[in-house]
Amino acid sequence: LVPQPFRDDRGLFTRTFDAEIFDTHFGTPGFSASFVQDSQSRSAKGVIRGMHGRSGRGEAKLVRCANGAVHDVLIDIRRNSPTFGRHVTQELAAGDGKQMFVPEGFAHGFMTLEPDSMVAYKVTSGYEPKSERGVAWDDPDLAVAWPAALRADATLSPRDRQWPRLK
Repeated sequence: LVPQPFRDDRGLFTRTFDAEIFDTHFGTPGFSASFVQDSQSRSAKGVIRGMHGRSGRGEAKLVRCANGAVHDVLIDIRRNSPTFGRHVTQELAAGDGKQMFVPEGFAHGFMTLEPDSMVAYKVTSGYEPKSERGVAWDDPDLAVAWPAALRADATLSPRDRQWPRLK
């Protein structure tokens, strides 16, 4: 998703979420969402947050980079999906306005590419620690192409270091 900014001599204004526009693009079965919470994170360069998913009813997200830049990753963890285990990546930067929609049943994570990168999330369910799941960020079977220059020195939380492989 790339929201269209309104520009004039003062600068710009952007609607980062518009339900009507969102539903036009994602209002198909399996891709609609009713957001209940907004969250944000700020991280130093080279931080990996993820790969996070949910069991049970799941959680969808709409993610954008409000400051800096990130390498954003989605992994399909729906066992009965024809794309199970496949991933997509997209660079999101504050200046490009791009947003990534993360449907239910996908693990999500990102690596910060610049200092003080800030990621803003709209989510469809509140925090439920008991339903948290994750996948190893460096699972060789997934072969996610993290930025090589930052991969070796990546900073992760202890929890994100211990997630199991997808298998």
